[in-house]
Amino acid sequence: MQTQNAEQGTLFSAPPSPSLASANVAERIVTLRATIAAHDHRYYVLDAPIIADAEYDALYRELRKLETQHPELMSPDSPTQRVGEKPLPEFPAVRHTVPMLSIRTETDTEASGARAFDARVRRELGLTENDPPIAYLAELKFDGLAISLRYENGVLVQGATRGDGENGEDVTQNIRTIRAIPLRLNSSAPPKVIEIRGEVYMRRDDFEKLNERQLATGEKIFVNPRNSAAGSLRQLDPAITVKRPLSFFAYGLGEVSGWSLPETHGDVLDAIERFGLPVDKHRRHALGAEELIAFHQDVATLRETLPFDIDGVVYKVDSLALQRQLGFVTREPRWAVAHKYPPQEQFTTVQHIDVQVGRTGKLTPVAKLSPVFVGGATVTNATLHNEDEIKRKDVRIGDTVIVRRAGDVIPEIVAVVIERRPKNTHAFEMPQQCPVCGAAVTREEGDADAYCSGELYCPAQRKQALLHFAGRRAMDIEGLGDKIVEQLVDKTLVRSAADLYKLTQGDFAGLERMAEKSAANVIAALEKSKHTTLERFIFALGIRHVGEATARDLAQHFGSLDALMAADGNALVAIPEIGDVMADSIHSFFAEPRNRDVIAALRAAGVGWPDAAAATTAGALSGLTFVLTGTLPSMSRDEATRRIVAAGGKVTGSVSKKTSYVLAGEAPGSTLAKAQALNVPILDEAALLQIVENAKIENTASQKTISQVTP
Repeated sequence: MQTQNAEQGTLFSAPPSPSLASANVAERIVTLRATIAAHDHRYYVLDAPIIADAEYDALYRELRKLETQHPELMSPDSPTQRVGEKPLPEFPAVRHTVPMLSIRTETDTEASGARAFDARVRRELGLTENDPPIAYLAELKFDGLAISLRYENGVLVQGATRGDGENGEDVTQNIRTIRAIPLRLNSSAPPKVIEIRGEVYMRRDDFEKLNERQLATGEKIFVNPRNSAAGSLRQLDPAITVKRPLSFFAYGLGEVSGWSLPETHGDVLDAIERFGLPVDKHRRHALGAEELIAFHQDVATLRETLPFDIDGVVYKVDSLALQRQLGFVTREPRWAVAHKYPPQEQFTTVQHIDVQVGRTGKLTPVAKLSPVFVGGATVTNATLHNEDEIKRKDVRIGDTVIVRRAGDVIPEIVAVVIERRPKNTHAFEMPQQCPVCGAAVTREEGDADAYCSGELYCPAQRKQALLHFAGRRAMDIEGLGDKIVEQLVDKTLVRSAADLYKLTQGDFAGLERMAEKSAANVIAALEKSKHTTLERFIFALGIRHVGEATARDLAQHFGSLDALMAADGNALVAIPEIGDVMADSIHSFFAEPRNRDVIAALRAAGVGWPDAAAATTAGALSGLTFVLTGTLPSMSRDEATRRIVAAGGKVTGSVSKKTSYVLAGEAPGSTLAKAQALNVPILDEAALLQIVENAKIENTASQKTISQVTP
């Protein structure tokens, strides 16, 4: 099989391995090395593989076998030599022929930082306002570890860290484990010597997977991708490094011999890319300060969508001749600057851990921090998510912690600095009672979050509970919207749903944007809502996991609210659509005394419904299960559901072999196809209406045979 690689101009060749004569072994080994290297480039650099892993593994095994049989043909640039045989006792020192100097950092994170750099460059070059703008190349500033790769005659011979700029550490064995870095340059006439400078980093998704593996094996959890990349590259045992998913981007040159330099820095990066090394695609040519500012702002907007961390951008004068003219000052190039963004991570201390109760009743631990400027804002709080997260990170009051804030993301604690932990600290424990209302705190099996069980009266949940209670599909109290509910709660006129029915027209008249007529309308809507159905009332209670369909099932199964409130877990799971989690939630809700008090107050206020057992007569649809799909000609799905239930039928959300009929309208989607595949009869609206009408006239318990009607 041969496939042309358009990006590199390389011909992939992976012929079947014949029984090789001795004279052909060397040629076969060369072919395998070139083929594997080309596939590595497509996979790790271009992210565009063209063979399956099994095919790649077969090529690799064949190469290793041939090299084992013919050790005299072994070469340091072979893909099989990416991992050294033995751990090093220490890293040898490396003196950089061309120093790896740092770049000046522009501390002004606003637009003026780019203007200040451009002004300095123009001043150093003696340019006036009438001279044309300077051409720059703008790049990302990666948050990793700087390294230098030395290639001699196209073969990687050394990898070294920056160190102090003059002297670094020889990390060649570990560098060879990074598959994005080629062991041989993709060039038929490579430079005699070329040092390619760049950044070793770790992608965010790889970092998360690494920490998941570390956690599963009980090993150290890494703080952030940068620390994990640096720690992985400085492992004395390359067998450990190879298990760490490191990546690399090239961004410049060191020593060069036997190669003519291009005229611009942009051309240098293009050449490095042609050599087979990864160069970030976000680089951009920019004329003058305003285009540098635009680059800085554009990158800021996409920063959080990048698969790797950056802490700023870098501006470089594009012309190499101008770079030489500008030179250096105090070991920093005058022709480049790093323009950073506000820091996303900082150190601070945990002063206290509070527990906040959200509008759904979820309990969230929040760390109260010593104020720290991070991510462009002063941070005093950081979410700890849930009890499991606190235990995993072992956050305690008094700890020194690393706080991260990225853009508009809620600040969070990344890690604890255990070495700075005070003595006699205690592990956090989630309270057993709601800190707002005192109700029992529940946590369902398999759920990371804990919840307050006082849904109906907990002040933290009050507004959301009232809005749900008054909703169109619940008690349908028209006019009781967000603004009105907010004022009722803030003025302490309403503490629970039962208090709604104590309100007078005068109470509403005192609210903003509430005229006399509007107040009268709400009072009338409240009075009307007292006459409801059991299923609507159950749904209005806002029990976790209980939607409209489940409320309907509960009403039909138990027939009365008292029977439902008395039901234990076994009685609840006897209903086909209810599992253990939902049953626990329902039982916990009715077991909370204060919820029962609110229900009693609602009934005392006159909220009621016909007895479900008496109201549900065996009609033409008794015992039948329906699924609705598509848009019906003259009624909504809600209305169709009410008519089906009134005639004794049941409505569910998905099709199965137990489904009796599918009611289909226009644009039914996949539900109709599934019904046809399962041979479930299909009705249109006309057929349903006819059956329901017959049920009213005949009032019989007999089930009719319904002819299939295709809409």
